[in-house]
Amino acid sequence: MLKKIISIFLLLIISACAETPKVVSPHTAVLIISGENQYKAVRLTPIIYEKANSNLSDILIKNSEGENVPFFINSKLKSMASIRNTNKLTLVNSYVNEDDFYFDYKVAVKQNEDMITTSMEFATKETNFIKEITIYGSYDNKHWDLVQEDRIYSIDDKVKLVIQFNKPQKYTHYRLRLNNNNERVSFDTVNLIDSSTTIEEIYFIESITPSFKVESKNKTTTITVEGLKNLRLCDVTIFSDSMFQRTASTEFGNSKEIYNLALNDTYYCDMTLPLDWSISQDDTFSIFINDYDDKPINISSIKVRYYADEIVFEGKSGEEYTLEFGNSEITSAPIYDIEKYKSDILKGPIDKIEIGKISYIEEKIISGYDYTKMYNVVIVVVTIILTSIILKMLKKK
Repeated sequence: MLKKIISIFLLLIISACAETPKVVSPHTAVLIISGENQYKAVRLTPIIYEKANSNLSDILIKNSEGENVPFFINSKLKSMASIRNTNKLTLVNSYVNEDDFYFDYKVAVKQNEDMITTSMEFATKETNFIKEITIYGSYDNKHWDLVQEDRIYSIDDKVKLVIQFNKPQKYTHYRLRLNNNNERVSFDTVNLIDSSTTIEEIYFIESITPSFKVESKNKTTTITVEGLKNLRLCDVTIFSDSMFQRTASTEFGNSKEIYNLALNDTYYCDMTLPLDWSISQDDTFSIFINDYDDKPINISSIKVRYYADEIVFEGKSGEEYTLEFGNSEITSAPIYDIEKYKSDILKGPIDKIEIGKISYIEEKIISGYDYTKMYNVVIVVVTIILTSIILKMLKKK
């Protein structure tokens, strides 16, 4: 009998210690393909940030055949704006020296303000001419510096009546010399042009109204916000009908005085706390309001803005694509050629698509030994053996 019990005991231990084959499955989101352009962009949602790795290394795009689709992550757009300011020059003097014609102009400049110009633009009724022109600059209309030598012309349909300066100029007076001006070419107007291009980077900002809990004790109101894990936070706005002026802060050290006041028929309100790209690694994010000796304020809702990313890939209409995320076994992001010509793709048209149904795998099962099960089996078997021994001893007595 004892031998049988020992045999059963060994079999149960071996069974409990056996490695259980288990599968790690990622979460999946269906991508709703639309538009006729070659490239598609889908903006990630808070739930994807929450379930994915913090660096998005586990993001994958799959086609209908289960193959990986190359993509890159984009978080901003570049906006180019051209600025053009025109300033008309006033003719103050003109004279002839041998075959050269001279024209002196002045610029109306505001006090303590530099007049920057990048080019000079001419208007004339004359046609069929080519003129070598020399431009001088002065601050006092007495001492002249050579600015640039160039050529202007108007021959049939070929016209060049703008001179681009090699570098921006700030003179208040300009002198023009037209060499060998036997045709007596003159100008109706001469304008200084300040032309520049600015590049502005615009980040993608999304807003959500997350769920939250409020607790007030020890003169401090704590707002615990949920659903912000791994988000790069822009700011948080508190909505309240209470009248207050208090200091709000976060666990990351962001601090600001917020207020909601109505005084003498004037309304003052600033209930937004900048979060300066703070990233919450936890499932909750805490905001603290110092109540001093006042009653806690009534908080009706909260709005959070965060910096979002887009996944850009080449997609075909009629094809099915899914986005996979949340596989902790993937620690290194894939490297695709498409990243090398990212800037060129972003210059062209891109279809904005939406995320459809998301399937979540709530528990990831990792292969290994179930030592808890083995421990329970050992306890049960030992109990059985001891009980058998005690019963035998009782029978002998």
